[in-house]
Amino acid sequence: GTRLGFTIDNGKIHNVSLGQGQEIVAEHAMEVAAAEGHWVILQNIHLVARWLGTLEKLVEHHSLDSHPEYRLFMSAEPAPSPETHIIPQGLLDNSIKITSEPPTGMRANLHGALDLFSQETLEQCSKETEFRCILFALCYFHAAVAERRRFGTQGWNRSYPFNNGDLTVSVNVLHNYLEANPKVPWDDLRYLFGEIMYGGHITDDWDRRLCRTYLSEYVQPEMLDGEVALAPGFMIPPRLDYEAYHQYIDDNLPGESPHLYGLHPNAEMGFLTVTSDRLFRTVLELQPKESEAAGGTGASREEQAILDEILGQLPEPFNMEEMMAKAKEKTPYTVVALQECERMNILTHEIRRSLKELDLGLQGELTITSEMEELANALFYDNVPESWTRYAYPSLLSLATWYADLLQRIRELEVWSTDFVLPATVWLAGFFNPQSFLTAIMQSTARKKQWPLDKMCLAVDVTKKTREEITFPPREGSYVHGLFMEGARWDVAAGSIADARMKELTPEMPVILLRAIPLDRMDTINVYECPVYKTRTRGPTYVWTFNLKTKEKAAKWVLAGVALLLE
Repeated sequence: GTRLGFTIDNGKIHNVSLGQGQEIVAEHAMEVAAAEGHWVILQNIHLVARWLGTLEKLVEHHSLDSHPEYRLFMSAEPAPSPETHIIPQGLLDNSIKITSEPPTGMRANLHGALDLFSQETLEQCSKETEFRCILFALCYFHAAVAERRRFGTQGWNRSYPFNNGDLTVSVNVLHNYLEANPKVPWDDLRYLFGEIMYGGHITDDWDRRLCRTYLSEYVQPEMLDGEVALAPGFMIPPRLDYEAYHQYIDDNLPGESPHLYGLHPNAEMGFLTVTSDRLFRTVLELQPKESEAAGGTGASREEQAILDEILGQLPEPFNMEEMMAKAKEKTPYTVVALQECERMNILTHEIRRSLKELDLGLQGELTITSEMEELANALFYDNVPESWTRYAYPSLLSLATWYADLLQRIRELEVWSTDFVLPATVWLAGFFNPQSFLTAIMQSTARKKQWPLDKMCLAVDVTKKTREEITFPPREGSYVHGLFMEGARWDVAAGSIADARMKELTPEMPVILLRAIPLDRMDTINVYECPVYKTRTRGPTYVWTFNLKTKEKAAKWVLAGVALLLE
């Protein structure tokens, strides 16, 4: 623009940052620019979804008899998913599109973070050694938290929009604090970076803990003596000049791997598997369902076969009145069993109703509705229909596996509800609401020992036994099985968490004994507070926190994203 004589100062560039009430300003700028041959820049058009239709018409209108030098530039953030895409087709068709991809990989991100500063930045602080050390650690921290997002939920439970502004403001704060204090206020700095600058984006408590742990590992007094490793084999560099820092990264940073972020190499496998699964599923959905030769009945025949198979295997609903009469004593465990049976009835009723309806539709006795069509498509693509998931539990399984899992859950409930005696070991993943069972363990102990419920917690003892070896329930509490560990494994011999083995993404845990104990008797030394989730989606599927024994620092497992999964 400057080379061609277009600048904001000479009034030939109109720069409009869109937001509430800026639409009129943008319309006026486009009108003036189209008549006089100026340039217009509209920033963040994704923020004014309702005005985009008007914008499309204006672009079309001004494209006809406007000044030959009139140009319109627009910027927008990409939509997080295809469903939330709002930019009109017309705008996309008529424009030249340029995407600005963020750098990928630790090396590119680290160079990119350093590029935000200069030699002047390094020389501006009176405590030069401290300032340079912490600034380099912050650049590495910034690169790690940004790039960690590509590992999906094992990286962060939710995706956060960390940006360059977080880093530049953090460095300004660092400069001000070092100038204002005779000693380096380590705790204050870590709090400001982790809870406010970067923590301001974070909405999940487990992600907040991860952010705090990164900073406690990277920003500490030992870094001034060059004793802190940012990654295996990559120490914080001594006091260097700006260009020398870039050279240090090129010479010393190890090759790209999950180790650079504190994760196990399996994390990359998990993330690549999910990505390829998604790709193949998309390809499958693009395939035509019916071939001409089959006369258009191939798909419906397949759906009919799946439908018949599911209906044929679906057991009868639980007789709730009979069960209520049988359960004389309403212990916490009995209440959980009854609630679970009730929820299972609602789900199986919906499955039976929707399949019978679709059956009549396929036979031509009912008009096919959009709901039936969605159900038929789901059966064809081996997906769990949305009308079922509304009444079901969170699950990422395909339809065939999901249905086998459902039948297994019903069998477990049938066994438990015949006499309401607690099974020798309980399949924790088999519940709609696992929290209710874990709370029942505490309630029954609280009633027996007259303890206040709000001053109790669960003690977690991982046994050395498998499910088959357990024949009797424990005297107190309950044995549970069906948990898997992601990010690490359980070492049965040592009785603690250990590094995962390659290609074992989610090794199964041995049977776990859960007992209720008073809060003050809880073991807090050498333990890792491990979150338990229902599925790999983590985030909203959180169930409980289990304290697991560890011989290494808990920080290692926090950075590795170690969690227990019920599926």
